[in-house]
Amino acid sequence: MRALILNCTLKPSPEPSSTEALAKVVAAELEEGGSEVEFVRLVDLNIKPGVEADMGDGDEWPGVREKILAADILIMATPIWLGQASSVCMRALERMDAFFSETDDDGRPHLFGKVGGIVITGNEDGAHHIVGTVGQSLIDLGFTLPGQSWTYWHLGPGPGPDYVETDQGHDYSDRVGRNAARNMLAIAGAISKTTYPVPESDEED
Repeated sequence: MRALILNCTLKPSPEPSSTEALAKVVAAELEEGGSEVEFVRLVDLNIKPGVEADMGDGDEWPGVREKILAADILIMATPIWLGQASSVCMRALERMDAFFSETDDDGRPHLFGKVGGIVITGNEDGAHHIVGTVGQSLIDLGFTLPGQSWTYWHLGPGPGPDYVETDQGHDYSDRVGRNAARNMLAIAGAISKTTYPVPESDEED
């Protein structure tokens, strides 16, 4: 089993990332369940805007794309800014749009049989909104999202400390994250691309 966590923080390495800190709680539970886990901090890469698999001229998205294809579980980990997922998260989803036109020989989308999850941090509200919008994007692309395959942490509206700066609320967020990891592992072990029926063709008989 392989899991890929795309950290969509706006902070380049080696700056501490609250989003990564919470995602590591999920990663530890995934590893406890037998999965390999890889983190990619997208802001460190040159990911060009666009909706193609490769935008050329130094675009580093193709390497991320190959990691997505090799993974059984994909977790989008994003901070909250102005109640929204980060611009880095949105760019990653836009780049994943290219998967819509790609299928196997039987016509199944390449991302069928893969499981998705979401990790969110921020010191303002918006977590449920992001679960809805990012989750919808992953479902559109072909991912299966198990029930309660997300966790979030925030201190409510207004400024305040980050996840890495306080212990407040960690018990809940960490527990939900561990449960999410177990749910993702369970479903990833139960399905494959061939679990899904072959889609009807658009071609006329």
